[in-house]
Amino acid sequence: MEKGNFVYSGWRANGFVALVGLLVLIAGGIALCVFGSDVMDPRIGLRTAMLVCGVCLFFISMFCFKGFMLLEPNEARVVMFFGKYKGTFYETGFWWINPFMGRKKISVRARNLNVEPIKVNDKTGNPIMIGLVLVWKIRDTYKASFDIATAHDRFVMVQSDSALRRVASLYNYDDHENKETVTLRSGGNEVNEHLEHELAERLDIAGIEIV
Repeated sequence: MEKGNFVYSGWRANGFVALVGLLVLIAGGIALCVFGSDVMDPRIGLRTAMLVCGVCLFFISMFCFKGFMLLEPNEARVVMFFGKYKGTFYETGFWWINPFMGRKKISVRARNLNVEPIKVNDKTGNPIMIGLVLVWKIRDTYKASFDIATAHDRFVMVQSDSALRRVASLYNYDDHENKETVTLRSGGNEVNEHLEHELAERLDIAGIEIV
């Protein structure tokens, strides 16, 4: 299996054109069944052939309806062919592709995570309450689909909690006694950058980026 996210480049058709074509095939299958049942020809083989072809055409057309998909802006479909990754489909609109292709819906919209304040210990062991607000989105649909076995929201929540606890433990809350140049209270930008770097490393395995 080729690893890494890439754009699906296989065959696709406009969904409305494909819909009209399938409706025509379904009508043709029904017509064959009707005409086959009315055939007065003494040759049983002709009647049977028409009925079989009509039934097969009808069911094949119905199966092909599985190939339709509708994509909204900032949505994607991870396309697989019998378990093999064939790319990610990003084009918005109504489309039809090979009905044997499996598709997994995935959102690439930005999402918010608001971690309620939790009790942690700062560098000197003093208990403090700290929380965070995170905006994130999926960048790599391959990693997001195949490299983690849990829901994306849950994965981000667990990793954010872990990163927040780690970063908080590296700084003092205040500098009254230790004269620290960077503290949780005064070093907002530097602490945020450190936390963002810590989160980026943890979330990269799932193809998630911090916005």
